[in-house]
Amino acid sequence: MNSSGSVVPTPLTKYTNLCNIHNCSMTLLKDFKVRTLVEISSALSSSLNLEKTLESILKVLSDSLEMQRGTITLVDPKTNELRIEIAFGLTKEEKERGRYKIGEGVTGKVVETGEAMVIQDIEAEPLFLNRTQARKKLESRKFAFLCVPIKVSNKIIGALSVDHLFKGDISYEEDIKLLTIIASMVGQAVKVRELAEKDKQAVISENIKLKRELKGKYKFTNIVYSSQAMESVLESGMQVAQSNATVIIHGESGTGKELIASAIHYNSTRANKPFIKVACAALPENLLESELFGYERGAFTGAAERKIGRFEMADLGTIFLDEIGDLTPLTQVKLLRILQEREFERLGGTQTIKIDVRIICATHRNLEKMVKDGKFREDLFYRINVFPIYIPPLRERKEDIPPLADYFISKYAKENKKNIKAISRSALDILIAHNWPGNVREFENIIERAVVLCQKGTITPSELPSNLILRKDVDLEVSQASLPEIVESIEKRSIEDALKKLKTQRKTAKALGITERMLGYKINKYKIDI
Repeated sequence: MNSSGSVVPTPLTKYTNLCNIHNCSMTLLKDFKVRTLVEISSALSSSLNLEKTLESILKVLSDSLEMQRGTITLVDPKTNELRIEIAFGLTKEEKERGRYKIGEGVTGKVVETGEAMVIQDIEAEPLFLNRTQARKKLESRKFAFLCVPIKVSNKIIGALSVDHLFKGDISYEEDIKLLTIIASMVGQAVKVRELAEKDKQAVISENIKLKRELKGKYKFTNIVYSSQAMESVLESGMQVAQSNATVIIHGESGTGKELIASAIHYNSTRANKPFIKVACAALPENLLESELFGYERGAFTGAAERKIGRFEMADLGTIFLDEIGDLTPLTQVKLLRILQEREFERLGGTQTIKIDVRIICATHRNLEKMVKDGKFREDLFYRINVFPIYIPPLRERKEDIPPLADYFISKYAKENKKNIKAISRSALDILIAHNWPGNVREFENIIERAVVLCQKGTITPSELPSNLILRKDVDLEVSQASLPEIVESIEKRSIEDALKKLKTQRKTAKALGITERMLGYKINKYKIDI
């Protein structure tokens, strides 16, 4: 303390004050860097668009590091050439000029060696090529050039470079460390883009492949049939496929209405566009309208986000409305408007949405009777009844049973890795005699079951459901035979088929679950020629 009473700072006090100032400056610098990294991290997570993300990063660097120019240069995997991917402070022409070979110039050298470089005097550095020609004039403020490599899994994929305000002889070590961290983050963003591009290309390729397979699968010529009735159905389908006409397919459940609808779409000019299927009978009444037309956010309780409806999804393609006879009166009104105007509004929305969609309908109901009974709108019926196609039930086209049997045996034998080639004449007779209330769907299920049960190369009556065998014999013989005679007929036929298949009485008895003595008795009883 001096004579006036004021405190005189000692050398120690001065040193302590300088340390406090230095520590405070270091703390502020660290906080500044943390904020910069947080901003860049936020930019990386805000968008999957790489160009937009990298532009955001360079802007943050410009605002934070007093950067006048900045570039992110990446290696082109096709040409192995360095090109500027994103530039800040460069014109489009300057950016286009920024191309280097690996090892060429400062940027090329950084990519080649994987080491960061700081050029304090650009004009005196022979490696600095100024290929962008962005530094034609001597600027009023002097800038240093900082460049760090961008790495992904120890592989150098490019470089991040900035023009930093010249700081004299002060070290740029801290700036290089910060830029290295940022370059690592950029590398991860580039890697994410590459993975996304690969996934995108894989999805596109898979989509093309699936569409090609669907076109092949749903060719009219691939549909299995033998009857004249089905030939007429396919002829009608081929005729209407190339048009935009609305089609309604009539037929019992399981006759193949969806198969014909698919064939019409995949053989039309809309084959490469969406084919959207809607099972009207499977959707609850309170959900059907929102599924078809979609809804806006807040349209009802639980509608947290906007949802696109099936009609909107089918734009430029085809929508298949299965069991259209089950639509509610309100939905019928909205469907009528789409058919007439090709427009609608989402639930809770006011915007009118126009679409270009082809409509194929199917039903097992008698719509004309429903119209008379007031259960189906007459104007809607005439709108969808432009081109009707009727698929007869399987019981009315039994000529199709043999080719269908061969097709399904081949299909399920392959799926189950079994060497089954044929079906016995007696088993085929049983299938032909059956009434098939479930049509082709029921037929397919029975053949699949038979293939699973079959242990040899041919399906016999023993692999068919017992109720099917009984029904066959009742259908054929009940008018002229008693129940014991029907049972004996079934038993005799089963023994004959088993003997033909297994050749010996011993194997036959074992397969039928009886003794050889019992089998011999029945052979004599039924006068079976062995």
